Amino acid sequence: MPAPARTLFVTTALPYANGPFHIGHIMEYIQADIWVRFQRMQGNAVHFVCADDTHGAPIMLKAESEGITPEALISRVGESHRDDWKRYHISFDTTHTTHSPENVELAQSIYRALAARRLIATRTISQFYDPIKGMFLPDRYIKGTCPKCGAKDQYGDACEVCGSTYTPTDLIEPYSTLTGARPEMRDSEHLFFRLSAPEVAEYLQRWTAAPAPGQALQPEVFNKVQEWLGDGGRKLADWDISRDPPYFGIEIPDQPAGAPAKYFYVWLDAPIGYLAALKKHFDSGAARALGESRSFDAFLADPAVEQYHFIGKDIVYFHTLFWPAMLHFAGRKTPNNIFVHGFITASGEKMSKSRGTGISPQRYIELGLDPEWLRYYIAAKLNSHVEDIDFGPDDFVARVNSDLIGKYVNIASRAATFISRHFDGVLATPAESANDRANRLTISQMDAEAARANYEAREFGKVLRDAMKIADRINEAFDAAQPWVLAKDPGARDRLQTACSQALQGFQLLSVMLSPVLPQVASRVARELFGLSRDFTWNDAWAEPARIGPYRHLMTRVEPRQVDALLEAVPVTPDPSPGDGKGASEAPARITIDEFSRVDLRIARIVAAQAVEGADKLVRLTLDVGEAKPRTVFAGIKSAYAPEALVGRLTPMVANLAPRKMRFGVSEGMVLAASGDGPGIYLLAPDAGAAPGMRVK
Repeated sequence: MPAPARTLFVTTALPYANGPFHIGHIMEYIQADIWVRFQRMQGNAVHFVCADDTHGAPIMLKAESEGITPEALISRVGESHRDDWKRYHISFDTTHTTHSPENVELAQSIYRALAARRLIATRTISQFYDPIKGMFLPDRYIKGTCPKCGAKDQYGDACEVCGSTYTPTDLIEPYSTLTGARPEMRDSEHLFFRLSAPEVAEYLQRWTAAPAPGQALQPEVFNKVQEWLGDGGRKLADWDISRDPPYFGIEIPDQPAGAPAKYFYVWLDAPIGYLAALKKHFDSGAARALGESRSFDAFLADPAVEQYHFIGKDIVYFHTLFWPAMLHFAGRKTPNNIFVHGFITASGEKMSKSRGTGISPQRYIELGLDPEWLRYYIAAKLNSHVEDIDFGPDDFVARVNSDLIGKYVNIASRAATFISRHFDGVLATPAESANDRANRLTISQMDAEAARANYEAREFGKVLRDAMKIADRINEAFDAAQPWVLAKDPGARDRLQTACSQALQGFQLLSVMLSPVLPQVASRVARELFGLSRDFTWNDAWAEPARIGPYRHLMTRVEPRQVDALLEAVPVTPDPSPGDGKGASEAPARITIDEFSRVDLRIARIVAAQAVEGADKLVRLTLDVGEAKPRTVFAGIKSAYAPEALVGRLTPMVANLAPRKMRFGVSEGMVLAASGDGPGIYLLAPDAGAAPGMRVK
């Protein structure tokens, strides 16, 4: 067996293990998976790995709030991640976790190597400390009044009202979001990676200009990195890599005897998780099963091995500065390139799991939508630039139904019927001249070569646009031949067989081109229709199949109602019908006073109310909550209240609930209502004297 042309080590960014995937995760996995599948079709050896990012204060605190250990939390979330990777046909060779012996070993080894190069410094810093919780507070666990615009309840690093950025110590009347306590300033010794060291800055100037021979960062990424580097790297600040206990993470080794424990900041050990996953890949035998006989260390020591990371634009700083610098000065292989993508928006609005405006990839599957529809739709919008892409519901339906069903699948469903019925599945082109056949095969090779170049360059949208042009060409030739007419003429058998065989040979070309995007459909085409005992390789693009098996239905159309259901939010008020199979008599889980205090309940006045066209239960409420502008909330109370009767009423609302994207608009909170086993929904109301904006405690 000849040696593979290239050997690649490929990763995606590691998902944080505090919850299920959002659609942005799925977009990144699809992008990387398409590129990896294409490389495998070229005969290249690809080692594609991922791991859950499992450390840090958010995971520690979330586990604590649920009354479970961090290990139990990351195990549960990790299982959901693996389920979703499988559902969306993401072909990782190995998946792992950063909470692993491999990651401890590698993180401590890299740290020691950096310390030996005198690139670790110790400094005393002052930061906010929660005296009740007994821990130093990350910026996002501190709130207060914005020092620029006076908006209340703003986070410690940025104001969501005016957009200003600042340090937590700038906040007016700061408080801990964990306990509500006023934080104290305390000193602590921290460890820093000396990113500002002259030799580090000089190396990063070289690496960012040319990460590897023949490689360059995307122009948008390179330009941004140059801003961070500044004049010869003089703008670089040293990187705080340590955290004080309590902290869920990897303990920093070699600390002075008797000194308090220190832990690696999650962003130090998270990218090292790429290597930990690769080490598990080798130690478990998975790499050997792919034909790799070397050890983990020997593999990474080979300069011919190519290393690539697919990431989002929000983590470029870590991957283009910290990561290559850490690796290089620890004496390890650095990435050949970092491939950066933009965000995914919904109808022009940025999706965000934290704000409740994302499309749920889990609900997508539960509603019976085909994952390969989404793979195709996302791929059609992806290119090699750092550009946001938009999910438009109507566009999604139209593109999938037009391209995949109306153009691609349409070829096989029509042509295969004639070949099976009239020629017992045998493909031949007796009415085609040798010259025409040679020209057709040449065109197929040219089409495949163009697709090959575009896949390599991650110009997936170009591949799919070209594929649909080829599909149009095949369908037009098929229609012009009028096989339904030829089938009625015994003297036209050669022309009938030729027209249908040419269409199916073109369909094989298209199936090869679409294989990285539609792996399940393409595998069925290869095995069921064309009788191969394997999936397609790239050389099959211009091969001439000899016969076909019976055609079986390949893909259905998207129904608009499925997409409508995907975009509908869960009702924002209690639904009288049970939603989870639990009876009203079951006691809810207990919560602490700290947990309850995190719910921001305020009095709201309903200043306008409208029925929502196309929704059976929803009323659109415009609420005065004592803020600069009113809020919109969709409430499932249409069966109980006429909209006009609601205007002027006061009612409590949850003011800090993440906004929820619905197909009718964005819901910015939740009004409170009571319901029981019987019919009836009852809005809550405060006593006289309550006013909009008052807090409910």
